[in-house]
Amino acid sequence: MTRHLGKETPRVDGIAKVTGRAKYAAEFQVPHLAYGFLVMSSIARGRISAIDTQAAQAADGVIQVFTHLNAGRLGPAQSPGGPPQWAWPLQSDRIFFNNQPIALVVAETYEQARYASRLVKVSYEPEPHETDLYRVLDRAEPDPRTASRRAKGSPDAAMKTAPVKIEAEYRIPIEHHNPIEPHAAIAFWEGDRLTIFDKTQEVYGVRNHLAEGLGVPTEHIRVISPFVGGAFGASLKPNYYPSLTAMAARELRRPVKIAFTRAQMFTGHGYRPSTFQKVTLGADEDGKLEAIIHEAYHNTSSFEDFSDATTGVTRQMYACTHISNPLKVARTDLATPTWMRAPGAVSGMFALESAMDELAYAVNIDPLELRFINYADVDPETGKPFSSKALRECYQLGAEKFGWADRNPEPRSMRDGPLLVGWGMASAVWGAAQQPASARVTYRAEGTASVASAASDIGPGTYTVMTMIAAEYLGLGLEQVTFELGDTQLPRAPAQGGSWTTSSVGSAIHGGALAITARLLDLATLQGLVAADVEMLDGRVRQKSDPSRYVEIRETMHRAGIDEITENYDAEPSRERENYTSLAHGAQFVEVKVDPNLGTVKVTRVIAVAACGKILNPLASHSQEIGGVVWGIGMALEEATELDHRYGRIMNANLQHYHVPVNADVHSIETIFVEEEDMIVNPLGVKGMGELGMVGIPAAIANAVFHATGRRIRDLPITPDKLL
Repeated sequence: MTRHLGKETPRVDGIAKVTGRAKYAAEFQVPHLAYGFLVMSSIARGRISAIDTQAAQAADGVIQVFTHLNAGRLGPAQSPGGPPQWAWPLQSDRIFFNNQPIALVVAETYEQARYASRLVKVSYEPEPHETDLYRVLDRAEPDPRTASRRAKGSPDAAMKTAPVKIEAEYRIPIEHHNPIEPHAAIAFWEGDRLTIFDKTQEVYGVRNHLAEGLGVPTEHIRVISPFVGGAFGASLKPNYYPSLTAMAARELRRPVKIAFTRAQMFTGHGYRPSTFQKVTLGADEDGKLEAIIHEAYHNTSSFEDFSDATTGVTRQMYACTHISNPLKVARTDLATPTWMRAPGAVSGMFALESAMDELAYAVNIDPLELRFINYADVDPETGKPFSSKALRECYQLGAEKFGWADRNPEPRSMRDGPLLVGWGMASAVWGAAQQPASARVTYRAEGTASVASAASDIGPGTYTVMTMIAAEYLGLGLEQVTFELGDTQLPRAPAQGGSWTTSSVGSAIHGGALAITARLLDLATLQGLVAADVEMLDGRVRQKSDPSRYVEIRETMHRAGIDEITENYDAEPSRERENYTSLAHGAQFVEVKVDPNLGTVKVTRVIAVAACGKILNPLASHSQEIGGVVWGIGMALEEATELDHRYGRIMNANLQHYHVPVNADVHSIETIFVEEEDMIVNPLGVKGMGELGMVGIPAAIANAVFHATGRRIRDLPITPDKLL
């Protein structure tokens, strides 16, 4: 039998997905199911003065219309006289954002509920609102998570004496995740016990949320989420609809389903916040950075704190003695933002890497050479060594593959017929985190295994890579291993976010498999060997250095009178990690072609090189990086959530007018890995890659557009009107 890790492996769940056997949250069959449809507010701030549900209640098939006047209690009662808050839906008459849920119609069919929702009549007492970040910048407050971090060195003083200065402002609009699967939940009660199918990236997080909201012990709640049709952060935090679904099911004593419409998703699960940044770079004439001041502002809601740590990566990117990176957050009358693929990093690096490109032109140094000049061999923030860092190799390999040496640095100097050609590049960085995680591994004498952990699979291939890890260390074929996830009856796992699932859950499975190997060694007759000396392969426990020394596992287990061995393993980051900084890095090179008459931009070629530890499944890994590039193209050229600030209402809450890349927008994308040997980061030597592939792309595209046109666009997306 061959080994699995490092080999291109098709998805083990692929057939289930393409044949429909894979069940998503809204697809489970539950008897006697009722359907809920949400009624949404049409003002951005104020209160409901009257709500008339009589016509809706009388409509065919309607079972109940829930409003703040009759909904079951969710969450703790708000203290009298305290500031108004919106933590739980349908709990007061207050309106905090446009398209906020204000009623839930439950009927025998979805169509009946949807029709009756249009019969609900609402009167409001509107209050002045503000949804424009740029009108409340003066009210922004320091992000409490990072406010205590002092500046490194004396950036203001260093900036005053720096021979070369770059100062620029950058803007990123609100953006929405828009996964294909709409958010949905099905809830039913059996006595005082709740079972809920939900689209989530963390089943345990939803369980805790519902326990708090419903006043039910956590052990009485089961959350199931075996498949998720894309999320990108939209399901990291528990959203409001699972609590509404569970409340309605409890009140009506029958199962209830709620599914968002596409428009409801735009205020139902958060978004990338509107972000304003100021970057000031000070350098000498040779391009060596002397000071970096990176200020950022973004919005949150009026009722909840949120920060995406926009400037967090600035202090770890380049060797610089003096750095300041303050982040301030301003309250707006919108729903709360949330994490969205590469949160904070892609926004912050758009500004920082665009500014670095501007500095390259100011000092007349190639943008790639400028990165080498300011390369950080140790963590600039802490002075700690990196557990591994192959960014230099990424730069070199990417430049060679792209042909960067042939770049004419002069803007508007390269053409393809009538089209302007631009080449740009940027760096990428993302954390290489590991979270505590648990897994249950069972090995059976007949040579099969089952593995379980309450992880999620939002699309990166979690089912597959966990099956590969288990098969690798149990010495089995992929078809002999089953992996189960997405259920609170399974061992605890972290949310699928932050690109840490493989490092966390994979390490737990790796540990469980090795524990089984050790148990088998205790049963075997291989004298003088310890667990580290042996491995499982082809139904045997054998000595690594001398494969001729082995025992048959089936015989060993039968002799001991056991049919299976189960290990529950808890994996945590090692203490050794604390002595190092662990990050994943990348370099991204982009070619654009711009029509000077129309202002249209095509990204015609991308070379993206990533250093993210060991690559366990190259097939899925390349797919992850390509997906990140495509999303970066969307962020750079197309994506923007448009608001009519007069009403605080989103104007393009649909996939017709919220533009994302389609096939015609995507041309040549090549992704390359520089593998790193890093046993400090975790036992598998893996680093996260799901976000990394996106981080530098918007900046690289903007830099390429400048090279093509001579126009520096600092306000995303780069649409034709900004180039004409």
